[in-house]
Amino acid sequence: MNSAFEVAIVGAGPYGLSLAAHLQALGIHFTIFGPPMEVWRQHMPQGMLLKSDGFASNLSDPNGSFTLKQFCEARGLPYDDTRTPVPLDTFINYGLAFQERMVPHLDTRRVTKIERSPNGFRLRVEDGATFEARRVVMAVGISHFAYVPGLLSHLPKELLTHSSAHHDYSAFRGKRVTIIGAGASAVDMAALMHESGVDVTLLARASKIRFHDGPGSGRRSIWQRLRNPSSGLGPGWKSRIYTYAPGMFRHLPVNVRLRIVKNHLGPAPGWPMKSRVEGKVPMLLGYSIAHAIASDGVVRLSLRSEDGTFHEHETEHLIAATGYKPDLRRLEFLDVAIRNEIRSLTNAPALSIDFQSSAPGLYFVGIAAVNDFGPMMRFAYGSDYTAHRVARHLEKVIAREMSKRPAKRVEAYQT
Repeated sequence: MNSAFEVAIVGAGPYGLSLAAHLQALGIHFTIFGPPMEVWRQHMPQGMLLKSDGFASNLSDPNGSFTLKQFCEARGLPYDDTRTPVPLDTFINYGLAFQERMVPHLDTRRVTKIERSPNGFRLRVEDGATFEARRVVMAVGISHFAYVPGLLSHLPKELLTHSSAHHDYSAFRGKRVTIIGAGASAVDMAALMHESGVDVTLLARASKIRFHDGPGSGRRSIWQRLRNPSSGLGPGWKSRIYTYAPGMFRHLPVNVRLRIVKNHLGPAPGWPMKSRVEGKVPMLLGYSIAHAIASDGVVRLSLRSEDGTFHEHETEHLIAATGYKPDLRRLEFLDVAIRNEIRSLTNAPALSIDFQSSAPGLYFVGIAAVNDFGPMMRFAYGSDYTAHRVARHLEKVIAREMSKRPAKRVEAYQT
């Protein structure tokens, strides 16, 4: 067992890597676990385009010295702050390059258990090795929080999967597949499956797919910029406020916060996908699922339309592109005693202004922080605010604790 780290980061996606880059610059004794950019490499559809603009797709380092723009320019890749959609492969390769440059000592093993110890926390990784850390930052992203509606939960796994389970579509060729959802994941997946020769149908409660507006032509007028100012979440005053004042968001009444988190930036695929699905992918829009039955290797759906009539639909595989909901109960590697320490709100951790939960020394960043810091926490864009805030907090707390430790122990932590 290693001597205790000051901080252990669990997860090596945009939030984990960004925080690690900041801690590295501060000289804090930390470790970080997990395969780099794993969710993006293994749980996002090949060929998809990011919803975020180029300027809003950076990971964070203390000096802002390695942006997506710089990466693309060095590699000769297409890039524009707002006019060129970011391909998934470009973002993945940028994240991997960021890790190699900013966080070279990443431990790629997955954490399988976290429990309390006299020093704070004990972490076990997949090969059985254990580590001690005084504090743990959970940067697990969306990987544990895939949401499937309860109405479908009884269906067998061979007939129902979440969109995050699929990176390529070769296994679906020759099958009838139905995708549930009207957002980017659903529409991107439908377009990519159709182009791969899969017989795919899109099913959604929405009566219309609402695509994000394209970049337009020419420079926006002063009036357009005042009416809909740009932000890392797209144009509009609400998005602007949520990105520039996430620390204020948590002071809103709980019911207001939850309503904003639920409704702001609802399902909306990117504008480049419009021409790839409209008139090409069959769509059942304005339908909700009344019943779902698995029988003889297919799923039979009873669909209720907006006017109350019913429609029967049969598919050989159902994919729920129904998003992600943070839920502490899904973090099974986190010891139940620790989970019981955490005050929650709709099963997500309730956090302090510094992202600390009510379990002392345990922090949550990324989508798990959405109820306290707003919609920005769903996007890589939120990693900059988070990394600066958490790193400054940890620096102060650790310095204060170090000053109180016996001299012998202080020297040990400075080596």
